[in-house]
Amino acid sequence: MDPRVIACTTVFPADAARLLAEGVAPHALALPAARSAENLAVVAPDPVVLGAEVVFGQPHPDDVCAAPRLRWVHLSTAGYARYDVPSVRAALAARGAVLTTSSGVYADPCAEHALAFLLAASRRLPECLENQLGPRGWPDAPVRSRSALLRGRRVLLLGFGAIGRRLAALLAPFEVDLCILRSRPRGDEPGRVVARDALGDAFAWADHVVSTLPDAESTRRLVSRALLARMRPDAWFFNVGRGATVDQAALLEALEARRLAGAYLDVTDPEPLPPEHPLWRAPGCFITPHTAGGRREEPVAQVEHFLANLRRFERGEPLVDRVI
Repeated sequence: MDPRVIACTTVFPADAARLLAEGVAPHALALPAARSAENLAVVAPDPVVLGAEVVFGQPHPDDVCAAPRLRWVHLSTAGYARYDVPSVRAALAARGAVLTTSSGVYADPCAEHALAFLLAASRRLPECLENQLGPRGWPDAPVRSRSALLRGRRVLLLGFGAIGRRLAALLAPFEVDLCILRSRPRGDEPGRVVARDALGDAFAWADHVVSTLPDAESTRRLVSRALLARMRPDAWFFNVGRGATVDQAALLEALEARRLAGAYLDVTDPEPLPPEHPLWRAPGCFITPHTAGGRREEPVAQVEHFLANLRRFERGEPLVDRVI
């Protein structure tokens, strides 16, 4: 393959930047003036992107539409909602270009974060932390009586992409009864697959509902007031996908009325969640600030994922994590 111009809109730490510069050779690496170290930030339009054939990072959607030689966009995130719009899809299709994500980078950390949520809820860890920070009593009897095993519980998994598949694998040793919502079932799922129109019964059945859903037109507010109302008072809700997939007002009402055991949220709508937002104080609600995908090695892992896909691109092979 002839050398290409690869534009990178992400500012990486020195070790990841060095790995990228060395790994793209013999292609030319172009660094636009409009770049960001924030993974979820969309950068401003930049003429450097318009001259690229490959873009890595979070380019402005207008540049994706306008770049005449663009062949491939590789996002530094798992989410791609801002690019999943008719204008971008049409522009990519017109050039025969593709769009991939970094879902594979976030499968392990997000799945482990979700598992930590499930275990924390089962073993009542926040109660013990609150006791340590507050009265420092010895509430052994009430905590023991409310504690539960994760083993053998009924888990409804919303979404079965890279994160959902990894979480299912991590749950296997706990012998949970797994039910899975998947948009396109393949028959190899490690549990019963439920259709979207049967989610009401699945929510009523589950001890734990875990969402890994991305933000898309088809998933926004999928976790609706009606579905939350089907959950049992001793059931838990977890979200490591996107906040927009949940009717957050309905979730807040259910928590305040104690119609749920509680919720563990890594994502909210909006983000950052304002300090005065009532979700911070809702009973049984525990929030991490969109850190499920994080790890110390994240920037290097992002670059390694892109470079592995670049080798496939050079050989004309199918790209990993292609979404458009």
